[in-house]
Parts: sequence; C-alpha cells; structure tokens
Amino acid sequence: MLVKKYNKVATLAFRFGMLGIFGQLLGLVLSVMLFKQIGDDGFSFFNHTLSELGSYGQSHYAVFVNGGLFFGGLCVVLFCLLSLQLVQSRWHYLFFLSLGLCYLAFAASGLFPVNVYHLHIVAIKYFFIFACSSLVFYGLFQLSATSFTFSIWHNALAFFAFIFLAGFLLLPSLGLGLTEGNEAFYNELLVGPGRPDLWWPAIIEWIGVATFSLWSCSVIYKITSSDS
Repeated sequence: MLVKKYNKVATLAFRFGMLGIFGQLLGLVLSVMLFKQIGDDGFSFFNHTLSELGSYGQSHYAVFVNGGLFFGGLCVVLFCLLSLQLVQSRWHYLFFLSLGLCYLAFAASGLFPVNVYHLHIVAIKYFFIFACSSLVFYGLFQLSATSFTFSIWHNALAFFAFIFLAGFLLLPSLGLGLTEGNEAFYNELLVGPGRPDLWWPAIIEWIGVATFSLWSCSVIYKITSSDS
C-alpha cells in the first residue's frame, strides 16, 4: 500500500512539475515569436528582458508569457507540495520549501507584470533569491545523501544556474558600471530606445533563467522517479 501511494503521489507530482515548466516555455515561445514593438526590429535575448516581454502596451502578446509564468509557476509549486510526501531528509524539506517559494515568486511576476512596477520588482527579486537558496539546499542534501545522486550534467547545470542567478543579484554591487549608477539589475528591467546591442543584465538574466529551468526539469524527473 505504501509503495502504491508513493507511486501515485510521484506520478501526480511529475505531471504538475512538467506541466508547469512546459506552460512557462510555451508562453515564452509564443510571446517571443509574436513580439512586435514600435520602432524595433523584434525581440532579442541580448538586449530585451523577460519583464519587457511581459509588459502590456509594449509587447502586444504579453498575456502569453504572463499567463505561462503564473499558471506554470503554480503548477511547480504543487509539485513541491506533493514532493514533500516523498522525502525523508530535512535538507529535502528546506530544498522544496525554497523551490516552492521561488516558483511562487515567478508566478507573482506574471500576475503582476512590469506595468505594476513595484510589485513586479519585488517578485523578480525574490525569484532570484529563492532560486539561489534552493540550489544551495540542493547541494547540501546532495552532500548528505548516501544513495540519492544526480549525473555530472545535472550538477553542472546547478552550478552554472547558481553562478548566473547570483551574478544577477550581486554584480551591480561590484561597481562595474553595467547599469546607470550601478542600480540593481531588477530595478533596470525596462531599457530605453538607445539600448546597447549587448546589454549584460538581460543576457545574465536569460542565461540564469534558462539554466535554472533546465535544472528544474532534471530535478522533477529525478525526484519523482527515485526509489530512495
């Protein structure tokens, strides 16, 4: 009975988790493909931010990315809640708590797009903070585990995701002049018409979000298929 219950919870968690990531990816792809801005050739990952893609009045199909972030984020939160029934280590609980809060903040960034500036900024800021903390707790439960291991590829994804997510938060404090007045990247989500072709805050954000999403897919699969 216990094994049967475990399998049911694992299957349900897997479906919610993958549905969440797929929903976010689908919304992103549709918004990028349909992006059209006055006086602009189109969307570029090198100098447009995720927030700008979801800006109503600036992106004609912002509803797709915002809807994907909101509903997809909530699905991953449900994955985290269900996965709490599958784990035994205290590090697992802290990991899923951080991961759930991370995707809850991601969902909030879709619910409150950059048009609702202050709420959106808070949501984006805490997405990056909880994403970094979930990667730290992931590393701790990896070190404490006796049989629960991931591949080198998965660990490399986690490492690079942490580097870029933490860089998004910390690089402005180094005074490198990447933003005007060294403002935090999450305060510079809408760039003026004279933006550079390569704008590092946008590039770092996209790489961080992409690697974290790929890593999340790997976590969802491994957690729900593990017998440990």
